[in-house]
Amino acid sequence: MPVSALLPAHRIVVKVGSSLVTNEGRGLDHTALARWAAEIAKLAAMGKQVVLVSSGAVAEGVARLGWKEKPTAIHEKQAAAAVGQMGLCQAYESAFRAHGLKTAQVLLTHEDMADRTRYLNARTTLLTLLALGVIPIINENDTVVTAEIKFGDNDTLGALVTNLVEGEALVILTDQQGLYTADPRKDASATLIQEARAGDVALEAMAGGAGSSVGTGGMYTKVIAAKRAARSGAATIIASGREPDVLTRLAAGEAIGTQLIAEKTPLAARKQWIAAHLQVKGRLVVDEGARRALAEKGSSLLPIGVIAVEGEFSRGDMVSCINAEGVELARGLVNYPASDARRIMRQPTSQIEALLGYLEEPELIHRDNLVLL
Repeated sequence: MPVSALLPAHRIVVKVGSSLVTNEGRGLDHTALARWAAEIAKLAAMGKQVVLVSSGAVAEGVARLGWKEKPTAIHEKQAAAAVGQMGLCQAYESAFRAHGLKTAQVLLTHEDMADRTRYLNARTTLLTLLALGVIPIINENDTVVTAEIKFGDNDTLGALVTNLVEGEALVILTDQQGLYTADPRKDASATLIQEARAGDVALEAMAGGAGSSVGTGGMYTKVIAAKRAARSGAATIIASGREPDVLTRLAAGEAIGTQLIAEKTPLAARKQWIAAHLQVKGRLVVDEGARRALAEKGSSLLPIGVIAVEGEFSRGDMVSCINAEGVELARGLVNYPASDARRIMRQPTSQIEALLGYLEEPELIHRDNLVLL
């Protein structure tokens, strides 16, 4: 029997689907929300950080507006999302408040993930919320972005958020027990797949089929989401949201549902992506003390260790770290644009805010975003 990836995980993303959140489209299931809040509170007490990605705004809006079924017109979906999001946030806030936990609403679009500056801003905000012990409640910004309503799904969003916050595990709670070898509703011989490798093309064939009338996904989108999450080294668990104590049992190591494992650890996968897939936009020349800190201690790169800034780059761009002789030592994602990097180089971290009028991060490049060469 496999051991759940939640057992060792420190940072977890949990995604719950519309059919679970809205009791098959009949309106918010407050009992279910209270149950998940209680379980997440237990995970928080264990020292785990949890981000919750929740569907349900459109379905709740449809119920609140008294419509018989989910509309097909984009403007009506947007209206339903706007109405439903109010109820969704209120319900989660109440559910978590009962356990002494604060929540924050974060609405994202795919554009937030594609733009490097917006990506880093979203990442910084979410990591700050987690450090403060707040539970971020994330949904797609369906009210204003038509493409996300027409083509998007929160399984994909859950995977992208897992990449964003460098989560070790993604849990997709659904109305199914997990991924089967065939559709168990049509094939009595279908068996549950307990563990497989994320990205295995055979899984995509097994997972074919549309989602429910309430949600937009299906098992196929969950398999693709697991493949996306694995790119940053995260394992994905697909399990029933109606399973009693599903999250706490997973966190205790129990194997529930289907676990799709990644081949690399989150940090190794992220650093491989940084090294291989981004174009170098500039160079930071570092002194001998900074070189030793990077090479021997695995430290972040601080402004005080930079003696020159070459080229023009923006926050979030890839830059190269070189020594005075021009030898490349490392590459990483920079926290400040070139103009500001020049103003704070050779200065202690304590002077960043005084020099710039703001403090984005205490480091020029955080060690998790730095790859030694």
